[in-house]
Amino acid sequence: MTTAPPAGPAAPPRALPALFVPSPTSAPRPEAPSLPPVRRTPLVVSGLLAVALTAYVWSAHGAKPGVLLLLGLGLGVALFHSRFGFTSAWRQLIAVGNGTGLFGSQPAPSAGPIGVGLVVGSLLFAVGMQLGGACASGTLFAVGSGQTSVLLTLGGFIAGATLAAWQFDLWKDLPAWEPVVLSEHIGWAGSWAVTIAALLLVVLVTRRVQARRNPPPLGPVPSARTAAVRALRGSWPLAVGALVLAVLGAGVLAVSGGAWGVTSAFSLWGSELVGALGGHPENWTWWRQPGNAEMLAGPVLADKTSLTDIGIMIGAAVAAALGGTWALHRGIPWRTAVASVLGGVLMGIGARLAGGCNIGAYLAGVASGSLSGWLWGAVALAGTWLGLRLRPLFGLGNPKPGDGVC
Repeated sequence: MTTAPPAGPAAPPRALPALFVPSPTSAPRPEAPSLPPVRRTPLVVSGLLAVALTAYVWSAHGAKPGVLLLLGLGLGVALFHSRFGFTSAWRQLIAVGNGTGLFGSQPAPSAGPIGVGLVVGSLLFAVGMQLGGACASGTLFAVGSGQTSVLLTLGGFIAGATLAAWQFDLWKDLPAWEPVVLSEHIGWAGSWAVTIAALLLVVLVTRRVQARRNPPPLGPVPSARTAAVRALRGSWPLAVGALVLAVLGAGVLAVSGGAWGVTSAFSLWGSELVGALGGHPENWTWWRQPGNAEMLAGPVLADKTSLTDIGIMIGAAVAAALGGTWALHRGIPWRTAVASVLGGVLMGIGARLAGGCNIGAYLAGVASGSLSGWLWGAVALAGTWLGLRLRPLFGLGNPKPGDGVC
């Protein structure tokens, strides 16, 4: 009987091209902690407030404002569950390389002029984000979830936006070119294709940077193992949060005819307060502009942006109470308080100069195929770098390569 020759060493598996080999872009993420118990009192209060305010707006101002408030409530829930905010995302990327026709309305693109105001405003806004600890939408959902220090940021935000509206004559004639909207030159299909290609390029570049620097993962937040419980109480995957926010943002566009925005309401709230204290904001040049005069003259609870902003705060409160994380933060260091107010003021002024914030100018601008949105984002990266250098002056730490939360 013959025997087979001894087998030689096994041939090494054929290497796949580098393009198809997944490379880790960050260290493994630790397991999320278990959920704390539901905060019943905040849940009942915020839930009743949501129901009562929706019923009032619907009966007093009609279906369109009522639906906008409901969309705002949904945005608040989605922002909280996905922990979606721009401030930490900009900081993560710069510091550690982590890049992870309804109701009679005619939807219109969101495009802004390209000029000095856009550049200076987006730079100031990005610096303010890093000092204040939140962007515009992040400020709203953080306030709703009980973060007291961010309430100071909101106050500064309103003050800065009101100051910029009051002094509109000082900056309204800054040099600028007319808005550039791709659809007007290459059609909507071409604009969509160019925008998607540019976004894919951003993804590839940020993933390359992240893979090279191998930053720490984002810190885990309390969550649940079952999908049903996680949908109501736990954290959502970023992709799920982005999809829900996109659908709700599209709803705002369809119902109101304008893209989702945040900061114009802050100018309105501050100006209403000035009027209540005996001032005359109706005489300001800002409020004599087309569209602005009607906003100031009308009720706040009929204003599109005010409704979605209020809805975000209440929706976030409901979500935070369900998740067991709603809590008032006490004992704010004085330097943190100063940074919060100053950051809010810078964001308020910057948003007016640049024509909006991360949502209204950057996100809506890019989605509309406007070059102003891309320029806003590019300058905001530079402003984030500057803001990180200013944070230590106020006792605020900057992330280090081993930190999982920024």
